[in-house]
Amino acid sequence: MKGALNLPRPARVRTAAGGVPVEVDGRTVELVRESWMVEDRWWTARPLRRRYWEVLSTSGRNMVVFHDLGAGASGGWFTQGP
Repeated sequence: MKGALNLPRPARVRTAAGGVPVEVDGRTVELVRESWMVEDRWWTARPLRRRYWEVLSTSGRNMVVFHDLGAGASGGWFTQGP
């Protein structure tokens, strides 16, 4: 199953002002390492639009989380990666 580790998984995310994650699946975020926006498939009826964050939890776990913002998107939060 190539790529199975990169499939998005639903996540419970608590945010601060501006939508910055402060807790992911019960883990407190200690540091936001990076944030970026991905916009793709703009020519389709369901374009992809996601805001990503790479965060470090207080327990030392590095995580990538994203908020799904595209047209017709769930508006939900997800983790991605191992």
